[in-house]
Amino acid sequence: MNVITGKVWKFGDNIDTDLIIAARYLNTSDPHELAKHVMEDADPDFVKKMQPGDIIVAGENFGCGSSREHAPIALKAAGVSAVVAKSFARIFYRNAFNMGLPIFELKETDKINEGDLISIEMDKGDIVDLNKKVTYKFQPIPEFMQELLACGGLINYAKAEMLKKEQA
Repeated sequence: MNVITGKVWKFGDNIDTDLIIAARYLNTSDPHELAKHVMEDADPDFVKKMQPGDIIVAGENFGCGSSREHAPIALKAAGVSAVVAKSFARIFYRNAFNMGLPIFELKETDKINEGDLISIEMDKGDIVDLNKKVTYKFQPIPEFMQELLACGGLINYAKAEMLKKEQA
């Protein structure tokens, strides 16, 4: 079973890709450089406060705005282990899986507080708030999408598939 556990950082509705990683930093595609500035315009101290493995919990329409892949790359490189939101912009949703960033849609994000410790059980479709001892249900991620995440994204998945074919 794939389980992700981490401390929650809360953000609201309509967190666009410019808030995730501002356009002024897009002169590089180096994930480590982008990570230094993730969520900077939404919370200037986010990168200083968060720890690798922490989880972002947000409202509606997370990742709206441009179709840039830099946003999920920056989140992942900063150490964000997952994003849970009421809904995601469709292009961000696909980019996140392509880049290997786990994301989960959950309507009850308002019930989860910043600082809570949550555990996400991908196979079961459970998010457990370990502080409140409450379990929320989400639509489990399809097996193929879990494979993408396990490989670290679409490019790594494709490389692994090509290697399997070469060895067959």
